[in-house]
Amino acid sequence: MDAAIRLQQVTKRFGKQVAVNKLDVNVPFGSIYGFIGPNGSGKTTTLRMILRIFQPDSGDVFVLGQRQGAVADNRLGYLPEERGLYKRMKVRDILAYYARLKGHYQCRRDIEDWLERLGAAEWANKRIEALSKGMAQKIQFISAVVARPKLLILDEPFSGLDPVNMESLRDAVIQLRQQGVTIIFSTHDMEMAEKMCDTIFMIFNGNKVLDGTLDAIQAKYPADRVRVQFASIDQPLPKLDGIQDVGNVGRFIEFRMTDPAQSQNYLRQLAELGTIRHFQVIKPSLHDIFVRIAKPSELTAETSTP
Repeated sequence: MDAAIRLQQVTKRFGKQVAVNKLDVNVPFGSIYGFIGPNGSGKTTTLRMILRIFQPDSGDVFVLGQRQGAVADNRLGYLPEERGLYKRMKVRDILAYYARLKGHYQCRRDIEDWLERLGAAEWANKRIEALSKGMAQKIQFISAVVARPKLLILDEPFSGLDPVNMESLRDAVIQLRQQGVTIIFSTHDMEMAEKMCDTIFMIFNGNKVLDGTLDAIQAKYPADRVRVQFASIDQPLPKLDGIQDVGNVGRFIEFRMTDPAQSQNYLRQLAELGTIRHFQVIKPSLHDIFVRIAKPSELTAETSTP
Protein backbone atom coordinates (compact mmCIF):
# COMPACT_ATOMS: atom_id res chain seq x y z
CA MET A 1 0.00 0.00 0.00
CA ASP A 2 1.47 3.35 -1.04
CA ALA A 3 -1.30 5.42 0.61
CA ALA A 4 -3.88 4.96 3.36
CA ILE A 5 -6.57 6.21 0.96
CA ARG A 6 -6.38 6.41 -2.81
CA LEU A 7 -9.14 7.66 -5.10
CA GLN A 8 -8.61 7.21 -8.84
CA GLN A 9 -10.80 9.11 -11.31
CA VAL A 10 -13.80 8.83 -8.98
CA THR A 11 -17.13 10.20 -10.17
CA LYS A 12 -20.44 10.23 -8.30
CA ARG A 13 -23.75 11.49 -9.68
CA PHE A 14 -27.16 12.01 -8.17
CA GLY A 15 -29.54 12.08 -11.10
CA LYS A 16 -28.16 14.67 -13.52
CA GLN A 17 -26.10 16.38 -10.81
CA VAL A 18 -22.39 15.51 -10.80
CA ALA A 19 -21.41 15.68 -7.12
CA VAL A 20 -17.81 14.49 -7.60
CA ASN A 21 -16.03 14.66 -10.93
CA LYS A 22 -13.04 12.43 -11.86
CA LEU A 23 -11.42 12.92 -8.48
CA ASP A 24 -7.86 11.78 -7.70
CA VAL A 25 -6.79 11.78 -4.03
CA ASN A 26 -3.85 10.20 -2.19
CA VAL A 27 -3.76 10.35 1.62
CA PRO A 28 -0.30 9.46 2.98
CA PHE A 29 0.02 7.04 5.89
CA GLY A 30 0.49 8.65 9.29
CA SER A 31 -0.52 12.14 8.17
CA ILE A 32 -3.19 14.66 9.08
CA TYR A 33 -4.91 15.35 5.78
CA GLY A 34 -7.03 18.49 5.76
CA PHE A 35 -10.25 18.16 3.81
CA ILE A 36 -11.89 21.50 3.04
CA GLY A 37 -14.57 22.89 0.76
CA PRO A 38 -17.68 25.07 0.91
CA ASN A 39 -21.12 23.58 1.50
CA GLY A 40 -22.35 21.68 -1.55
CA SER A 41 -18.85 21.21 -2.95
CA GLY A 42 -18.85 17.39 -2.92
CA LYS A 43 -16.85 17.04 0.30
CA THR A 44 -19.44 15.02 2.23
CA THR A 45 -20.11 12.79 -0.79
CA THR A 46 -16.38 12.03 -1.05
CA LEU A 47 -16.14 11.21 2.65
CA ARG A 48 -19.13 8.87 2.36
CA MET A 49 -17.46 7.04 -0.53
CA ILE A 50 -14.36 6.58 1.61
CA LEU A 51 -16.62 5.26 4.37
CA ARG A 52 -18.32 2.90 1.82
CA ILE A 53 -21.70 4.47 2.54
CA PHE A 54 -21.84 5.50 -1.13
CA GLN A 55 -20.31 3.62 -4.05
CA PRO A 56 -18.78 5.58 -6.93
CA ASP A 57 -20.42 5.50 -10.35
CA SER A 58 -16.97 5.17 -11.88
CA GLY A 59 -13.38 5.07 -10.65
CA ASP A 60 -11.77 3.25 -7.74
CA VAL A 61 -11.71 3.95 -4.00
CA PHE A 62 -8.95 2.16 -2.07
CA VAL A 63 -9.12 2.32 1.75
CA LEU A 64 -6.21 0.78 3.68
CA GLY A 65 -5.31 -1.22 0.58
CA GLN A 66 -8.76 -2.62 -0.15
CA ARG A 67 -10.82 -1.64 -3.17
CA GLN A 68 -13.99 -3.05 -1.63
CA GLY A 69 -14.99 -3.34 1.99
CA ALA A 70 -17.68 -3.03 4.62
CA VAL A 71 -19.12 0.22 5.91
CA ALA A 72 -18.23 -0.76 9.49
CA ASP A 73 -14.56 -1.60 8.84
CA ASN A 74 -13.02 -2.27 12.26
CA ARG A 75 -9.82 -0.42 11.30
CA LEU A 76 -11.66 2.86 10.74
CA GLY A 77 -12.93 5.39 13.27
CA TYR A 78 -15.42 8.09 12.36
CA LEU A 79 -16.59 11.22 14.15
CA PRO A 80 -19.57 12.57 12.16
CA GLU A 81 -20.52 16.23 12.06
CA GLU A 82 -24.02 15.24 13.16
CA ARG A 83 -23.34 14.05 16.70
CA GLY A 84 -25.37 11.20 18.10
CA LEU A 85 -25.08 9.28 21.37
CA TYR A 86 -27.66 7.18 23.20
CA LYS A 87 -28.77 9.73 25.78
CA ARG A 88 -29.92 7.34 28.48
CA MET A 89 -26.77 5.22 28.47
CA LYS A 90 -23.93 5.90 30.90
CA VAL A 91 -20.64 7.21 29.53
CA ARG A 92 -18.50 4.17 30.37
CA ASP A 93 -21.14 1.76 29.03
CA ILE A 94 -21.61 3.54 25.72
CA LEU A 95 -17.85 3.69 25.12
CA ALA A 96 -17.58 -0.05 25.79
CA TYR A 97 -20.49 -0.62 23.40
CA TYR A 98 -18.81 1.30 20.57
CA ALA A 99 -15.45 -0.38 21.19
CA ARG A 100 -16.98 -3.85 21.06
CA LEU A 101 -18.87 -3.01 17.86
CA LYS A 102 -15.40 -2.58 16.33
CA GLY A 103 -14.17 -5.88 17.76
CA HIS A 104 -12.16 -4.35 20.60
CA TYR A 105 -13.45 -6.39 23.53
CA GLN A 106 -10.62 -5.82 26.02
CA CYS A 107 -11.37 -2.11 26.04
CA ARG A 108 -11.68 -1.18 29.71
CA ARG A 109 -8.12 0.15 30.04
CA ASP A 110 -8.43 2.26 26.88
CA ILE A 111 -11.71 3.73 28.06
CA GLU A 112 -10.26 4.76 31.42
CA ASP A 113 -7.12 6.18 29.80
CA TRP A 114 -9.11 8.31 27.35
CA LEU A 115 -11.52 9.57 30.00
CA GLU A 116 -8.57 10.59 32.16
CA ARG A 117 -6.70 12.18 29.25
CA LEU A 118 -9.65 14.38 28.28
CA GLY A 119 -10.68 15.30 31.81
CA ALA A 120 -13.89 13.30 31.71
CA ALA A 121 -13.20 10.59 34.32
CA GLU A 122 -15.63 12.01 36.88
CA TRP A 123 -18.44 11.69 34.32
CA ALA A 124 -17.88 7.99 33.64
CA ASN A 125 -21.02 6.87 35.47
CA LYS A 126 -23.24 9.74 34.31
CA ARG A 127 -25.86 9.41 31.61
CA ILE A 128 -25.15 11.14 28.31
CA GLU A 129 -28.20 13.36 28.78
CA ALA A 130 -26.55 14.87 31.88
CA LEU A 131 -23.45 16.06 29.99
CA SER A 132 -22.73 19.55 28.75
CA LYS A 133 -22.37 20.01 25.00
CA GLY A 134 -18.58 20.19 25.26
CA MET A 135 -18.33 17.10 27.46
CA ALA A 136 -20.67 15.14 25.17
CA GLN A 137 -18.43 16.08 22.25
CA LYS A 138 -15.41 14.70 24.10
CA ILE A 139 -17.24 11.42 24.68
CA GLN A 140 -18.23 11.29 21.01
CA PHE A 141 -14.56 11.75 20.11
CA ILE A 142 -13.51 8.95 22.46
CA SER A 143 -16.13 6.67 20.91
CA ALA A 144 -14.41 7.18 17.53
CA VAL A 145 -10.89 6.39 18.79
CA VAL A 146 -11.34 3.91 21.64
CA ALA A 147 -11.08 0.86 19.34
CA ARG A 148 -7.59 1.95 18.20
CA PRO A 149 -8.35 2.72 14.54
CA LYS A 150 -5.64 2.85 11.89
CA LEU A 151 -7.63 5.45 9.95
CA LEU A 152 -9.64 8.19 11.66
CA ILE A 153 -12.10 10.53 9.91
CA LEU A 154 -13.00 13.65 11.90
CA ASP A 155 -15.78 15.84 10.52
CA GLU A 156 -15.75 19.28 12.23
CA PRO A 157 -14.37 17.84 15.51
CA PHE A 158 -13.96 21.23 17.22
CA SER A 159 -17.32 22.77 16.34
CA GLY A 160 -18.84 24.53 19.35
CA LEU A 161 -15.97 23.80 21.75
CA ASP A 162 -14.53 26.45 24.06
CA PRO A 163 -10.78 27.21 23.66
CA VAL A 164 -9.68 24.97 26.55
CA ASN A 165 -11.56 21.90 25.31
CA MET A 166 -10.50 22.66 21.75
CA GLU A 167 -6.84 22.57 22.77
CA SER A 168 -7.20 19.29 24.68
CA LEU A 169 -8.87 17.65 21.68
CA ARG A 170 -6.30 19.11 19.28
CA ASP A 171 -3.46 17.70 21.41
CA ALA A 172 -5.17 14.28 21.38
CA VAL A 173 -5.36 14.35 17.56
CA ILE A 174 -1.66 15.26 17.30
CA GLN A 175 -0.76 12.39 19.66
CA LEU A 176 -2.74 9.93 17.54
CA ARG A 177 -0.84 11.07 14.44
CA GLN A 178 2.44 10.56 16.33
CA GLN A 179 1.30 6.98 17.06
CA GLY A 180 0.90 6.34 13.33
CA VAL A 181 -2.85 6.88 12.91
CA THR A 182 -3.82 8.41 9.56
CA ILE A 183 -6.31 11.23 10.07
CA ILE A 184 -8.67 12.95 7.66
CA PHE A 185 -9.63 16.27 9.19
CA SER A 186 -12.69 17.88 7.59
CA THR A 187 -13.26 21.46 8.70
CA HIS A 188 -14.38 24.98 7.83
CA ASP A 189 -11.88 26.40 10.36
CA MET A 190 -9.03 27.46 8.08
CA GLU A 191 -6.81 28.63 10.93
CA MET A 192 -7.02 25.22 12.62
CA ALA A 193 -6.34 23.48 9.30
CA GLU A 194 -3.21 25.60 8.86
CA LYS A 195 -1.97 24.68 12.33
CA MET A 196 -2.68 20.96 12.22
CA CYS A 197 -2.58 19.57 8.70
CA ASP A 198 0.41 18.12 6.87
CA THR A 199 -1.44 18.26 3.56
CA ILE A 200 -4.54 20.19 2.54
CA PHE A 201 -7.08 19.17 -0.08
CA MET A 202 -9.92 21.36 -1.32
CA ILE A 203 -12.87 20.33 -3.44
CA PHE A 204 -15.12 22.86 -5.17
CA ASN A 205 -18.08 22.10 -7.43
CA GLY A 206 -17.01 18.45 -7.39
CA ASN A 207 -13.49 19.16 -8.64
CA LYS A 208 -10.15 19.16 -6.88
CA VAL A 209 -8.79 22.71 -6.77
CA LEU A 210 -6.06 22.42 -4.10
CA ASP A 211 -3.90 19.52 -2.95
CA GLY A 212 -0.53 19.88 -1.22
CA THR A 213 1.30 21.32 1.77
CA LEU A 214 0.37 24.82 2.92
CA ASP A 215 3.73 26.15 1.69
CA ALA A 216 3.21 24.60 -1.74
CA ILE A 217 -0.33 25.98 -1.96
CA GLN A 218 0.70 29.47 -0.86
CA ALA A 219 3.56 29.44 -3.39
CA LYS A 220 0.96 29.32 -6.18
CA TYR A 221 -0.57 32.57 -4.96
CA PRO A 222 1.32 35.89 -4.99
CA ALA A 223 2.04 37.80 -1.78
CA ASP A 224 -0.61 40.36 -2.66
CA ARG A 225 -2.12 41.25 0.69
CA VAL A 226 -1.10 44.31 2.67
CA ARG A 227 -1.52 44.89 6.40
CA VAL A 228 -1.33 48.56 7.37
CA GLN A 229 -1.80 50.61 10.52
CA PHE A 230 -1.96 54.39 10.78
CA ALA A 231 -0.84 56.33 13.86
CA SER A 232 -4.46 57.40 14.16
CA ILE A 233 -6.16 54.04 14.58
CA ASP A 234 -9.57 55.40 13.53
CA GLN A 235 -8.25 56.70 10.22
CA PRO A 236 -10.07 54.97 7.36
CA LEU A 237 -8.33 53.65 4.26
CA PRO A 238 -8.92 55.99 1.31
CA LYS A 239 -10.22 54.81 -2.03
CA LEU A 240 -7.25 53.73 -4.17
CA ASP A 241 -7.24 52.18 -7.61
CA GLY A 242 -6.14 48.57 -7.71
CA ILE A 243 -7.06 47.47 -4.18
CA GLN A 244 -9.76 44.97 -3.24
CA ASP A 245 -11.18 43.12 -0.25
CA VAL A 246 -10.52 45.88 2.27
CA GLY A 247 -11.24 44.86 5.85
CA ASN A 248 -10.35 45.55 9.47
CA VAL A 249 -8.34 42.90 11.32
CA GLY A 250 -8.01 43.98 14.93
CA ARG A 251 -5.94 47.17 14.99
CA PHE A 252 -4.91 46.75 11.35
CA ILE A 253 -6.45 47.35 7.95
CA GLU A 254 -5.88 44.70 5.31
CA PHE A 255 -6.40 44.88 1.56
CA ARG A 256 -5.53 42.93 -1.54
CA MET A 257 -3.49 44.42 -4.40
CA THR A 258 -4.45 43.59 -7.98
CA ASP A 259 -0.79 44.22 -8.92
CA PRO A 260 1.65 43.14 -6.16
CA ALA A 261 4.50 44.94 -7.95
CA GLN A 262 2.86 48.25 -6.95
CA SER A 263 3.26 47.78 -3.18
CA GLN A 264 5.77 50.64 -2.84
CA ASN A 265 3.46 52.91 -4.79
CA TYR A 266 0.66 52.18 -2.32
CA LEU A 267 3.01 52.83 0.58
CA ARG A 268 3.90 56.26 -0.83
CA GLN A 269 0.24 57.16 -1.37
CA LEU A 270 -0.71 56.09 2.13
CA ALA A 271 2.25 57.92 3.70
CA GLU A 272 1.00 61.16 2.18
CA LEU A 273 -2.21 60.79 4.18
CA GLY A 274 -0.67 60.40 7.63
CA THR A 275 1.89 58.63 9.77
CA ILE A 276 2.08 54.88 9.15
CA ARG A 277 3.04 52.67 12.07
CA HIS A 278 2.95 49.39 10.19
CA PHE A 279 3.05 48.35 6.53
CA GLN A 280 3.56 44.69 5.62
CA VAL A 281 3.10 42.65 2.48
CA ILE A 282 1.94 39.17 3.51
CA LYS A 283 1.22 35.81 1.94
CA PRO A 284 -2.45 34.94 1.56
CA SER A 285 -3.68 32.73 4.39
CA LEU A 286 -5.57 29.52 3.73
CA HIS A 287 -8.72 31.46 4.63
CA ASP A 288 -7.91 34.04 1.92
CA ILE A 289 -7.29 31.33 -0.66
CA PHE A 290 -10.48 29.48 0.30
CA VAL A 291 -12.55 32.66 -0.09
CA ARG A 292 -10.96 33.52 -3.43
CA ILE A 293 -11.80 30.13 -4.85
CA ALA A 294 -15.31 29.97 -3.44
CA LYS A 295 -16.39 33.54 -4.30
CA PRO A 296 -18.80 33.40 -7.25
CA SER A 297 -17.15 36.40 -8.95
CA GLU A 298 -13.83 34.57 -9.09
CA LEU A 299 -15.04 31.04 -9.79
CA THR A 300 -13.76 30.83 -13.36
CA ALA A 301 -10.32 32.27 -12.74
CA GLU A 302 -9.49 30.31 -9.65
CA THR A 303 -10.84 26.87 -10.54
CA SER A 304 -9.20 26.64 -13.94
CA THR A 305 -5.86 25.57 -12.45
CA PRO A 306 -6.05 22.75 -9.85
